[in-house]
Amino acid sequence: MNKHLITFFAATLVAGAAFASETPASVDARKCKADYPKASLLNEEQGAVTMAFLVSTSGDVVESKVEKSSGFKNLDKAALKALTACKFTPGKKDGAVAQTWTKVDYVWAL
Repeated sequence: MNKHLITFFAATLVAGAAFASETPASVDARKCKADYPKASLLNEEQGAVTMAFLVSTSGDVVESKVEKSSGFKNLDKAALKALTACKFTPGKKDGAVAQTWTKVDYVWAL
């Protein structure tokens, strides 16, 4: 039986608004992993998915969406599901904890 394989996980943080005083939320990539979908393993599917997350002041995901597909629906769904369940460090606006959008790239590679 094959175990899931993920070569790396990269989080790219991008401010959700045009304000210079906004810091987007962040996630600890070491604590947040998705299981490689079995069908994707069998079909040797690989790719990078870019997702956007609206993170609350408590660090929970309020809303999530795929912004750029990996090209494989199973990989996109698995990454979105896994990261939506992760605890984020909330972002800040004008120095105060605030709800912010952040982008995360998840790379699936065999």
